[in-house]
Amino acid sequence: MTSGPPTGVPVDFAAALADLRHQALRAEVRLTEIPAPRRVAPFSAALAGDVLPGASGPSAGPAGPEDHDHAEEPLATGRFVVLHDPAGQEAWHGTFRVVTLVRATLEPEMAADPMLADVAWSWVGECLQSVGLEPGAGTVAEGGTVTRVLSQSYGALDGAPDAVDLEIRASWTPLDTHLGTHLRAWAALLAMAAGVPPLPDGVAALTRRFSDRSRQRHTVGP
Repeated sequence: MTSGPPTGVPVDFAAALADLRHQALRAEVRLTEIPAPRRVAPFSAALAGDVLPGASGPSAGPAGPEDHDHAEEPLATGRFVVLHDPAGQEAWHGTFRVVTLVRATLEPEMAADPMLADVAWSWVGECLQSVGLEPGAGTVAEGGTVTRVLSQSYGALDGAPDAVDLEIRASWTPLDTHLGTHLRAWAALLAMAAGVPPLPDGVAALTRRFSDRSRQRHTVGP
């Protein structure tokens, strides 16, 4: 006998989480379950992601806190959040919303490029299309911002190299519960911001399942 979703959890939301758990991502992307926002929607789930240099094999699946104690400095970091309101929200044009964040440090000379923000935003569309999510067909109501910050050091830190921090915030409404595809698009965006070549040597499966405890923590609304 097949068990259904936990009491009070909508079938569609349970199906979306199940699809996330069975996706395969490129080896450099390390995922960690994190507390989800509780006031934006009745049901939500969230993952944090790092792109680690030289990561490979099964260790690229969801990691526990102990794994990060000895992790290398990530090339890019971000968050992937799923929001679900069975009643729908007008701004979403649907009952689900995917909200993503990507942060990466770029070469200083890129700060002067007037097209940097436009190029970075174009990565979002490219990554969605790379997994078959055409705007208007796989997603609707896409939106977001691109922020760049140039950090220059002075005083005791004079001489430290300048750094450009790039932040991409993007959200969209998926048209079905197959959210694993959306997770792959976000992972591709993380890798692109990190400067990782688009063709990986291998992939690692997202095999860790949400425990009952974490499922309750991430899906029960306020």
